[in-house]
Parts: sequence; structure tokens; C-alpha cells
Amino acid sequence: MPEGPEIKRAADRIAKAIVNQPLTEVFFAFEGLKSYEAAFLESQVVSVQPRGKALLTRFTNQLSIYSHNQLYGVWYVKRAGNYPDTNRQLRLAIHTAKKSALLYSASDIYVLNDDEIAGHPFLKKLGPDLLDERTTFDEIYDRYTDAKFRRRGLGGLLLNQEFLCGPGNYLRSEILFVAGVWPWARPIDCTDQQLQQLAEASLAVTRQSYQTNGITNSLDIANDLKAKGETRRMYRHWVFSRWGKGCYRCGDVIRKETIANRRLYYCPTCQPDLSVT
Repeated sequence: MPEGPEIKRAADRIAKAIVNQPLTEVFFAFEGLKSYEAAFLESQVVSVQPRGKALLTRFTNQLSIYSHNQLYGVWYVKRAGNYPDTNRQLRLAIHTAKKSALLYSASDIYVLNDDEIAGHPFLKKLGPDLLDERTTFDEIYDRYTDAKFRRRGLGGLLLNQEFLCGPGNYLRSEILFVAGVWPWARPIDCTDQQLQQLAEASLAVTRQSYQTNGITNSLDIANDLKAKGETRRMYRHWVFSRWGKGCYRCGDVIRKETIANRRLYYCPTCQPDLSVT
């Protein structure tokens, strides 16, 4: 599933292609939405806003298209009249004279007005968005110390969009590693310094991933490894998908575990077990 940085980059590409452009066609695959096609065709896109792992495509007619990629959805931006070579099913298409924004495989698509957006069951529960430039360190630190979350294991908590908006599987492993925190710890188990490191890492790792097209490793290390011919899979992350490889900080072997039914990677030396005294 794409995570916050990937969704925001998709929003950037879509916005660049179709915002403030006359529309030539709007297509919905679902019968319940087809009645909106004509109304959108007489309008224009004014913004494409990421909301965690969802997108809100806003139009001048005061309506928005809500879409969530879920596990398999993917956006393509193509020249008008061109379609990707894929076996996926087209669910939504927004066409202009020059570009088309095409959403495949997603099934979570709705047309909403502003009141419906405010009351949407997913959107109204989202925590602070790590990629929103208005989100501050203090807001994130407060989430880690909030009584609602502080007794929950970090390995599962960082997948909860109500806690923080944006992280998914690779980001949780990377945030925990950069913060130097054991994945099974709870916020209440952490020192104040560790909580500060978690807040800092949550913002820094997620924003670096957005800015660098998915690189969460030290950029110096990543660039050096790339220059030596290492594969992107090996230089992209500190620990994620590097099971059995040496930690870039200490050399210990990266381990792989399952937490919240998802694979998680960590370094036992850089992220020591807090239960061991």
C-alpha cells in the first residue's frame, strides 16, 4: 500500500497535470457515480489535496472526489488519449486536452460536499498529517504522550492513521530505527528523550521520504552506496527489507518480525530491548 509520501507525490503530479484546466471528460466506473460526470465536466479542478493515504480532488462546483488507494490502487498521469499497458481496471479518469489523471484498481471513491467531507468517517479521525507543513514537533510529541495512545505498542501504533497520518509499513520500521526505540515498546515505557526522538524521527523520516522519492536512509550513505553500484533496494532504507544484512550504523544483523500482521525490521543493537534491565 502506498504511504503518505507516495500519495503526496501522486497528488503533486495530478495537480500539475489537471488543476485549472478545462476538462474534456470525467469518467466513473461505478454506476452510482456516473450521474456526476456531466456536473464535473462543466467544472474545473482547483486542488488535489492528500489526506494521509487518501486524496481529495476539489472542483469549482463545490464538490470533491474522495479516493483512497487501499492496497492495490494506483494513479497514472498520461498524455491525453494515452493509457497505461496494464491489466488493472480503470475506476476514475479526469481528462483535459493535454493530460489525463487515471486511477486504477481502487474501489473507495466517493463524491462529497464540504459538509460530507467534515463528517467522513475516515477523514474526521485522522491524526496530525506528518507531511502538512503546518504540523509541528510539539503536536507530534503530544500524540506520543497522549493518554489515549501511550499504553499501546509502537509497532502497531505507527500504522494507526488516527494516531499519526501518513506512516505505513516501511515508515514505521524506519521511524523506530532512527529514533533508536525497541519496536515492542509503548510510549509509556520510553524516556522523555526517546519520546522526543520519536517525534523528531516521525517528521524527519516521513518528510525526507517525500522529498527524495522514498529514501529514508542517510543521504550520504545512500549516495555512497549508489555510486558503488548497490541496488536501490539496499541503499534506500536503514532497515526495512534488509533482513539478514548488516546495520549501517553498528554492523549487527538486521532482524525481521511480524507486528500487527505486518513485517517489521529492526536492529537489536541500535534499538535495544527496553524490557531487559
